[in-house]
Amino acid sequence: MTTLFSPLQVGPLHLPNRIVMAPLTRNRSPKAVPGPLAATYYAQRASAGLLITEATAISAQAQGYADVPGLYAPEQLAAWKVVTDAVHAAGGRIVVQLWHVGRVSHTSLQPGGQAPVAPSALVAKTKTFVVEDGVGKFVDTSMPRALDATELPGIVADYVRAAHNAIHVAGFDGVEVHSANGYLLDQFLKSGSNQRTDAYGGSVPNRARLLLEVMAAITQDIGGDRTALRLSPVTPANDVTDADPQALFTYLAQQLAPMGLSYIHIIEGSTGGPRELPDRPFDYAAFKTAYTQAGGRAAWMLNNGYDKALAEQSMAAGADLIAFGKLFIANPDLVERLRTDAALNAPDRKTFYGGGAAGYTDYPAL
Repeated sequence: MTTLFSPLQVGPLHLPNRIVMAPLTRNRSPKAVPGPLAATYYAQRASAGLLITEATAISAQAQGYADVPGLYAPEQLAAWKVVTDAVHAAGGRIVVQLWHVGRVSHTSLQPGGQAPVAPSALVAKTKTFVVEDGVGKFVDTSMPRALDATELPGIVADYVRAAHNAIHVAGFDGVEVHSANGYLLDQFLKSGSNQRTDAYGGSVPNRARLLLEVMAAITQDIGGDRTALRLSPVTPANDVTDADPQALFTYLAQQLAPMGLSYIHIIEGSTGGPRELPDRPFDYAAFKTAYTQAGGRAAWMLNNGYDKALAEQSMAAGADLIAFGKLFIANPDLVERLRTDAALNAPDRKTFYGGGAAGYTDYPAL
């Protein structure tokens, strides 16, 4: 019987269990450079079948929150190599999540104080995290400008450069493209944030075009077996909506199937919130069926509010991997705690964003 503790081959990686550490923004990378504590933090959690890093910006323009890491400058790549070396020394496997926030940003975080970029000039009704006078706080996002179509090949190139350097310079085992939670690629996908009238807006194929161009270019460079994708079909996070998500994601599943991806990471329901959204119905089983019927063979990863019992239930229903978020913040040895049904440390929400070792690397193991 397949359980959370069964091994799994995902692309070139042999995972000793099905428990994944979800990407978790922690805002502890001043000047977008991960510090020594990051190596400790990830290495402490290396018993996970797979570690996914916190979302990591592919360019200076892609930044949307203070003190989040990047993957575009030499000093960032060198710092991440320290992290991947530490994880590998601890016997773990680690992939980096590639991020462009699009309109979920603030002028103070953008090069030259410019406006954030987006598919359309529509402000996101959400907040971002900035640091002013040494104090972190949440503020409204800034009004974005619409990207010109001539700029989009440059966005694709930024993704490819980040993916290439992640593997060949920083030593990651793979990459996960972040196309969820209302960030740039998701903004292009969803009809509520994409009001373009060119080849990247309007119809489902047009709105999916940028994501599919990004995925095709990355897989051509580093291989599909080292490339994964994160999607959130119906989350309202960061003010995204779509008029017909089932049709959108059915099309997306069919187009992604031939790419030979390592895994597809699905956020069920509202990110960090309810798993069921009565006002946003979505058939996740039909989405997976559309993918497999089109020949897709990627591992299927599920995420949002999982505990051991629910994880085992979803595994029995066909999931391959389960991503755990907050539980991994407070329990570096989560795999062993789940295996033995040991008590779990409770996460301290006050230390989620920003700070130092407290609430980051000081949670006790069994």
